[in-house]
Amino acid sequence: MRLVLVCACVVLFLAFGVRSAFGLFLQPMSLEYGWGREVFSFALAVQNLLWGALMPVAGALADRYGAARVIAGGGVLYVLGLVGMAFADTAFKLGLGGGLVIGLALSATTFGVVLAVVARVAPPESRSTALGIVTAAGSFGQFALLPVSQWLITLLDWKMALVALGLLAALMVPFSAALRGKPAVVAGQSVGGALHEAWRERSFHLIFWGYFVCGFQLLMFSVHLPAFVVDAGLAPQHGMMALALIGLFNMVGSFACGWLGGRFSKKRLLATIYFTRALIMLPLVLFPLSLVTLYGFAALMGLMWLGTIPLTNGLVGQIFGLRYMAMLTGLVFFGHQIGSFCGIWLAGYLYDTTGSYNGIFMISIALGIFAGLVHLPVNERPIAERGLAPA
Repeated sequence: MRLVLVCACVVLFLAFGVRSAFGLFLQPMSLEYGWGREVFSFALAVQNLLWGALMPVAGALADRYGAARVIAGGGVLYVLGLVGMAFADTAFKLGLGGGLVIGLALSATTFGVVLAVVARVAPPESRSTALGIVTAAGSFGQFALLPVSQWLITLLDWKMALVALGLLAALMVPFSAALRGKPAVVAGQSVGGALHEAWRERSFHLIFWGYFVCGFQLLMFSVHLPAFVVDAGLAPQHGMMALALIGLFNMVGSFACGWLGGRFSKKRLLATIYFTRALIMLPLVLFPLSLVTLYGFAALMGLMWLGTIPLTNGLVGQIFGLRYMAMLTGLVFFGHQIGSFCGIWLAGYLYDTTGSYNGIFMISIALGIFAGLVHLPVNERPIAERGLAPA
């Protein structure tokens, strides 16, 4: 189990650390090629939509053929996508490398596939904590690789910085070897049966749309926070530091949420996270941005950032079992990525049309309240113990 945890942590450290740096490239790429922010935003929105749409496919392949092969293939695609993004001088090429190829790579190298492996090897009493530890590793990647990415952009240029990040992403391939194996077959249950069971369960739909809000909020800030900071008169380094602080505090938040999820109601913890996020965003609308406001927001938001992931993945496994967990968490994550697409693109569109991010912040606050409410009716009891509950 220890080797699996270490390798899972490294894979997510690299996958999420590199992905979290994409917001740093919005301004230099847009300025060099004369693009509006909507062009870059749309490419990353496509990336996130494909990431979510293909994660159930990646999960199903991992459930059938083993996670190691899927993760290794994703690592190769990640490298190709970053190199393609570095030499993309048109919106189409940016969408192809940074959108399509990296979207494919992320579907195979992130939570849906990796956490399912961890869930299978961890004992039930420590499963939620193990998921929290691995999620925290992804957050540490954000904290550690954001400053590295900013340094590479300053030292080299944004093109060579992307190539250097591609070399780092290549390390996912050898570390995927320890994440092999397939879940045990459950007699009488097929892929179609598992999908039908999830579709008829109302709680699956509630979790799906709650996760939509998570993606809307997180990816909107990941891509647009650095530009928002510069617009407010602060230095680019302050935006980078804010994202790094989010990653640092999320290490604590992810582990804490995983630990709490093994002891308290996961749905109530999720509702609390979404309600709290809505409160944390209010100062960005009500007060002028200062370093105190920015870093206070980053620290508090970091505690709530990816804590939804061990709780949501754990909740899906708790309700539906582990046999098709990678596929079902991939389906739920598709909701997250539909939200990501909407959040990234809509933020760029509203900024280009209004010259402000206030509108997108207000929408995010309202959605946070919605997500908190939809988690409260979720039935946490395993389906195997209660039979099917039709939607």
